[in-house]
Amino acid sequence: MLVRGWRRDWQQRSKLERIDLYSRMTVSVMPWFFTLAWQVAPFGSDIRHEPLPLALGLALLTVSLAQCLLSNRNIRLSYGHYLGKDVFPRRRQLPPLVLVLVSLGLLAALAGVDGVSDAGLLLMVINMPAAFATTHTLLVPVRTFLLQSLALAALSVGVLAAVGVRGGLLGGVALTALFGCAIILISVRPSAWSLSVMWQAEEARDLQARLAVAEERLRFGRDMHDVLGRNLAVIALKSELAAELAQRGRPEAVDQMVEVQRIARTSQQEVRDVVRGYREADLSTELAGARGVLSAAGIECEVRGATGGELPAPVQAALGWVVREAATNVLRHGDPRRCTIRIGSSADEVVLQVENDGVAAAPGGAAGAADGSGTGGSGLAGLRERLRALEGSLDAGPAGNGLFRLTATVPLSGAETGTPSRAKPGAGAGATGTGLAGEAVPGTASEEARVVPGVAAPTTLQEERR
Repeated sequence: MLVRGWRRDWQQRSKLERIDLYSRMTVSVMPWFFTLAWQVAPFGSDIRHEPLPLALGLALLTVSLAQCLLSNRNIRLSYGHYLGKDVFPRRRQLPPLVLVLVSLGLLAALAGVDGVSDAGLLLMVINMPAAFATTHTLLVPVRTFLLQSLALAALSVGVLAAVGVRGGLLGGVALTALFGCAIILISVRPSAWSLSVMWQAEEARDLQARLAVAEERLRFGRDMHDVLGRNLAVIALKSELAAELAQRGRPEAVDQMVEVQRIARTSQQEVRDVVRGYREADLSTELAGARGVLSAAGIECEVRGATGGELPAPVQAALGWVVREAATNVLRHGDPRRCTIRIGSSADEVVLQVENDGVAAAPGGAAGAADGSGTGGSGLAGLRERLRALEGSLDAGPAGNGLFRLTATVPLSGAETGTPSRAKPGAGAGATGTGLAGEAVPGTASEEARVVPGVAAPTTLQEERR
């Protein structure tokens, strides 16, 4: 059960999260590996098998293991500090630094009693700063780390020289101390740098998605301003004119108010078109936009088949929305590397397929809409409404081999005689000529009755509000 839980947790992670976890685990294991390789090996033949040397060697091994524990404890915070996500408390580096100095003292005592051979001494010198340097290299600049490594090498040479180590062995101590710090530097620092680059790329991808949403909001705001700005200004002017004419008892005031009614109803319909997104989406433009957005997000996007320029306008509009929604779902819910968009048409129907890998994440994002339980106008349920107006259909789900496929089918016979979904805003309202929220649809009999001067009943305030 434990292994199964680990496996499930691993599969639920994104690729970047897996790389992050793998890098941190590798860095956490590194000090233990060095300790077992360089601190335990001398017990075989390099440490003299007598009580005092063995006791000093075991004490040195215990201190090294304690350094590994502290290093693992500080790995997460040191990575967070390097990536700019956390602030590492400097006091947490004090215990590991003290243990490094204790290790140097024990090593000097072991060399002072002539309890270790030259080769064993050099191995222990290499391991001495490894655990401390593993986290410290992520907390300071490279130049500072190199200078501190030189200071540690000089301190090691001085302490060992004080207990009687002489000759070329001191030079070897300096080189091996520097080598131990350098191998940690070239192992840990590039790993953290690679992670920072990948996380920055991921943040850039999220920022791009947010900017796309902000741009769409600005576009919507511009559309609303274009729709309502001029019409509201005209309504205000004509209302003022009608009020002045009414005060003078002029019959032209009725004509002005009739014109105000007409402009108001036109504005209502235009606002419905904007809010419900019924403005036509050009299929070729949406295909180019999807390819550009996915490519910018690092997803290889391929479009196969014609761009749909020969298709009827209602079909192009409906399939354009399918492409837009599918590309949005790929960016939001999946972790894909590749996306393929296929368009095929025959004499009877046109089929659009959007297929991507990263199926482990993609179905979860679309599951709520794929079952058709979502509200109209959002997600896949909204696409089904658009296609249903053209007698089309939409299917979405895993396609095997780690793929997720969305398929939209529209019969061309229905598209030639049918109308887009915006032609049915009042579906289910009965034959009263009303649209959304019971508002009158321009061009119906009820509107004609309401705009005829002298017909009082249909033009009451209560009916206008309905």
